[in-house]
Amino acid sequence: MILGLEYGFMRHALLAGSAIAVLSAAVGYFITLRRQAFAAHALSHVGFTGAAGAVLLGLSPYLGLFAFTLVSGVALALTGGRIRQRDIGIGMVLMFALGLGVLFLNLYTSNAQSAMSILFGSIVGITAWQAGLSLGVCIVGLGGLAVLYRPLCFASFNPEGAQARGVNTRQIDLLFILLVAATVAIAVPVIGALLIFALLIGPAAAAQSLNRSVAGGIGLSILFGLAITWGGLAAAYAIGYPASTWIASLSFALYLAAQGWRR
Repeated sequence: MILGLEYGFMRHALLAGSAIAVLSAAVGYFITLRRQAFAAHALSHVGFTGAAGAVLLGLSPYLGLFAFTLVSGVALALTGGRIRQRDIGIGMVLMFALGLGVLFLNLYTSNAQSAMSILFGSIVGITAWQAGLSLGVCIVGLGGLAVLYRPLCFASFNPEGAQARGVNTRQIDLLFILLVAATVAIAVPVIGALLIFALLIGPAAAAQSLNRSVAGGIGLSILFGLAITWGGLAAAYAIGYPASTWIASLSFALYLAAQGWRR
């Protein structure tokens, strides 16, 4: 079997990877639409700091990852103004968070590997419990996105018009960035903080180049996300090298192909 599904670790990787690919592609479509890619990138690196801090305290790195990412997402949404207009502030917070992460690792090096794995991900190291958690977060996240869909579309395309029509754009921004934070937190252990764009931005950017419809673009983005995840797992099993490397490479190739087709 090309995917090695006779092995439990490959089944766990396929389940977790598929769930995360679907949620990341759907949420990532609105991230690219709203020009918030840098904010999502910052959240993934802040999550690394949370993981390192949890290791220092003797806690699970995943607990610190979720806590830091969600709290940071709330902070981004409550600082006022649009996230796309705060790149300098986000960059400074990102710098400070990474500095803290390095400090935490230096203070407690005996178990630093568990936090360092957050940087690069380990999809074939996913346990059954983590695969189930990924599926659960995917279902809840897609449900939340469905509830937010109409006001989120309105606020993304025309925020001033949405405010004039009574849409609470500040609340929409808060709920959406929480959804982004949850997506990043569940995706980072699989793809890694440094390669999160492979699933969060690559499929969505390619889909937007090929389809101008929001619903059609989200569907195409999900198909792309699943394709590169399955392709990356198959290549890692059949050829070798980390699955995250294959997924990132396929995402980049997909984006280039979409841009070429569009032109």
